[in-house]
Amino acid sequence: MKRIKVADLMTDEVVSVAPVTAFKDVAKLLAQYDISGVPVLDDEDRVVGVVSQTDLLAHTAGDRSAGWNGSGTGPPTAGDVMSAPAVTVHAEETVADAARLMTRRSIERLPVVDVEDRLVGIVTRRDLLRTFLRPDSEIRRRVTDEVLVEVLGVPADDVEVHVVDGIVTLDGGVERRSQLAALLSLVEHLDGVVAVASRVTARTDDTATAHAGRARRAMPW
Repeated sequence: MKRIKVADLMTDEVVSVAPVTAFKDVAKLLAQYDISGVPVLDDEDRVVGVVSQTDLLAHTAGDRSAGWNGSGTGPPTAGDVMSAPAVTVHAEETVADAARLMTRRSIERLPVVDVEDRLVGIVTRRDLLRTFLRPDSEIRRRVTDEVLVEVLGVPADDVEVHVVDGIVTLDGGVERRSQLAALLSLVEHLDGVVAVASRVTARTDDTATAHAGRARRAMPW
């Protein structure tokens, strides 16, 4: 099944700065573009850090332990106040991976890099939320065509699929009990699905046979 990748949602026009960019110029860029942070790039467009509003405010408040490693002489630069190393995501990673990373690190935006770790875009929490705005009709089609028919080999008429506001309800039956867990897991991981309620039953229990087979193989004789 096709999963939405970070590259599908990212913005490829990114406001960035160099380590030598003056502190005040960084602040002006954040205000001008109404953004919460900017990546800091080296001469090869690799992300070496990120300067966020929090970093700027921490420096303004005199909290140098929050990221300013300057000597105190001369005006501070982006390299002095940035958070490093930068938390980034690769363009080919899934939206779910990016969302988990944002949640785990409590950040609002992620620089997107290519296989050589060069900046190619930026993705924000707002971008990721767009995946939950998918039409119910599209979600229903993917459950029926991709999950049931293509992956599990279940005839479309065997399971009724209803989708309302991203909540998927499944009714009907499949041939084998082992298909039930796979069906639930695959539907839960579809982009745009908020929750799944399954009332699908199995006509045969193939799990008992599988367990018995494993038990026989485990016997020492």
